[in-house]
Amino acid sequence: MNQVSQLSQSQSAALFALFRAAESLEVRHCVLLALVLVWLNSGTLWAKAAPDPSPPAPQEAAHKAKAVRVDRAPRLDGTLNDPLWQSAKPIADFRQREPREGEAATEKTEVRILYTRHAVYFGIQCFDSESSRIIATELRRDVSQELDDHFEILIDSKHDRRDAYVFQINPLGTQIDGLIVGEQNNSQGVDFDSGWDGVWISEARITQDGWNATVEIPFSTLNFTKSKDVIWGLNFKRFVRRKNEEDIWAAHRRTFGITKVSEAGELTGITDIGSGRLFVVKPYGLTQYDKQTGQNTAFPLTGGVDVKYGINSNLLLNLTGNTDFSATDVDQEQFNLTPFPIFIPEKRQFFLENAGIFDFDMGHHDQLFFSRQIGIDSVTGNQVPINGGAKLTGTLGRLQFGVMDVDTRSSGPNPYANYSIVRLKESLWGGSYVGVMGIDKRSGNLQDSFNQTGGVDTRLVFFKDWFVDAHVAGAQSPGRPSGNSDVGTSLSYRSNWVEGIFERRKIGPNFNPEVGFIERMDSNETYGDLTFKVRPAIPGVRELQFEGFLLHAPDTHGVVQTQEWQGTFRADFHNGAYTDDDIADVFTQRISTPLHIYKNVFIPNGLYHFARHQLTYGSGKERRFTYNFFERFGGYYGGTLNEFRVRANYRPTAKFSISASETWDRFRLPLPNGNFSVVLASLQGNYSFTRFLTFTSLIQVDTSNTQAVSANVRLRYNYRPDSDLYIIYNIGTQFASIAPANPPQVRETRFALKYTYSWQR
Repeated sequence: MNQVSQLSQSQSAALFALFRAAESLEVRHCVLLALVLVWLNSGTLWAKAAPDPSPPAPQEAAHKAKAVRVDRAPRLDGTLNDPLWQSAKPIADFRQREPREGEAATEKTEVRILYTRHAVYFGIQCFDSESSRIIATELRRDVSQELDDHFEILIDSKHDRRDAYVFQINPLGTQIDGLIVGEQNNSQGVDFDSGWDGVWISEARITQDGWNATVEIPFSTLNFTKSKDVIWGLNFKRFVRRKNEEDIWAAHRRTFGITKVSEAGELTGITDIGSGRLFVVKPYGLTQYDKQTGQNTAFPLTGGVDVKYGINSNLLLNLTGNTDFSATDVDQEQFNLTPFPIFIPEKRQFFLENAGIFDFDMGHHDQLFFSRQIGIDSVTGNQVPINGGAKLTGTLGRLQFGVMDVDTRSSGPNPYANYSIVRLKESLWGGSYVGVMGIDKRSGNLQDSFNQTGGVDTRLVFFKDWFVDAHVAGAQSPGRPSGNSDVGTSLSYRSNWVEGIFERRKIGPNFNPEVGFIERMDSNETYGDLTFKVRPAIPGVRELQFEGFLLHAPDTHGVVQTQEWQGTFRADFHNGAYTDDDIADVFTQRISTPLHIYKNVFIPNGLYHFARHQLTYGSGKERRFTYNFFERFGGYYGGTLNEFRVRANYRPTAKFSISASETWDRFRLPLPNGNFSVVLASLQGNYSFTRFLTFTSLIQVDTSNTQAVSANVRLRYNYRPDSDLYIIYNIGTQFASIAPANPPQVRETRFALKYTYSWQR
């Protein structure tokens, strides 16, 4: 059957009309867009009590597992000595995704699965022929385990073949968890979005034969309440660091990986369980000393609460009151070399959880909804207090949706504001979807009292390797009557030997989504990128890549604004080392407003042509000392610029690690005071007394600022699951500005004591 025919004739006609109308979109309220897709959904929302008649229906899963019922929980001591484990048949058919796709894993792995009325248990045996070379150095929860051996468990508890929970552990039992939404990895290219935190138990031990782990995941953590005819999507991934080898149970194609939820195996056998409804109340208390530049010292004593409630297995409600982000990691200092804003990923917990549902990707980093525009001043980086917020996310049949409302109060130059966001996505075939989004911002700023944004987007997947992405969006603000749309489409292809994308996009001069992220406005872009990949029989070399891309982006009147073409050579080595070299990177860039680059140095208006070159090398990742360096040199707006970056990490023990980085930008510009250098440097130290008591410190230097040094020190005691005591000292800025031209930022000195307690039913 033709895949496109799965949309009815009336739905297709309505969708086409909606795309046409959106080119001149005049948004009245985000809910109007939501109702359109609900109608397209042909009543799915209102008939949710009926069984879903049209879930994705791929071929029957080739990988099957069965959980075994036990009367008590097995011992969770990092061994499989408890006789209960022997009642489960081991899962052992792991195959390589890297380096040799489809071949048997070089080290044996076995997984056993048990369950009781309240939880599911995994007994994991990672055999290793050289157990003395197992790498395990990270004791801090929710920190990347890229440099360690590790194991991942994927659970698609709704069996919708698109979303899943992921639980990851290393040989020390250290936890990191997250979500996969719509089969997408996160913005840093790792397997899952780590913003979600669940309550689960893990222990691990290194033995003479390898390493073992035991894991308990309560059904309430999965918000799982169904107890009859249970089928879960299930997958496992093992990573052997010293070999840079990825072994996976299902979806071992190199272009798939564990994020390909639709290719996961199946777990059966779970039945007759107790209530797994998620209900978490997490209040906090906070006392702090707070001194901002130009303001009186404050000694606030405050509190707030976060609530998670699973309405049913498919619907989750998040509530937050008097929200506090003092324990959020500080941003790395940035120095913007471009006339465009900087994209900095979100780090705050309330916005990270289920964030993938609200994604509306428009190419590169551009997003119709960018949560850092809420509660953070985009120019100064200063925090804007949040009174409260609510977020409802879930699925109803094939319809995936997210609704969010956040209210902020006035702070400094930022007036009070209210933000309402609605996102709907109708799943089609094989990862395809069609969706809409609406955003409504109301503000106390009399000159900019509202900003409304809406859009329609789609992804169509053909033959698993071809992707068509398209979007139409519009924005409305006071005084911007026309030129406020963004229309784009792209065709991409991915395989083991070639990747390519061709993209066309037109952005109006008045397209201004104030709750989104747009790198450039007034642009008529054409972009093409082609990468060839080969795996030669060269000792130590895993893959060679040759890439070329071209960007041509005049304004909507045809006047040249940005052009860039680049040729790149990359090499990946078996030990995780790499080199990434730009043979040529040629720019044409028009400056229409003098670009403030440094103190009293402004790059004048004009059309500039220059070329740059890049050399990059990163060391192998299997050693305790790792490093990488980056050198880019050549022309820069009529002068020259040398950028040199180096980063080093040293992990002498599992308890202690240290990392240092430095960026040195050396400018030679034909301007008054145009010869100068900017240095960014950081030194971070981490000490873990145990997995539950950790100390981190970060010192940063930015010589472009008059007050160059900033510091953040944090002690975290995880005294019970999902409950913490923090002691925090910060001087400088917690959140970096994303604005162009490196504006001055608010400097703050803060000492905080924060206590959270998670109560769960």
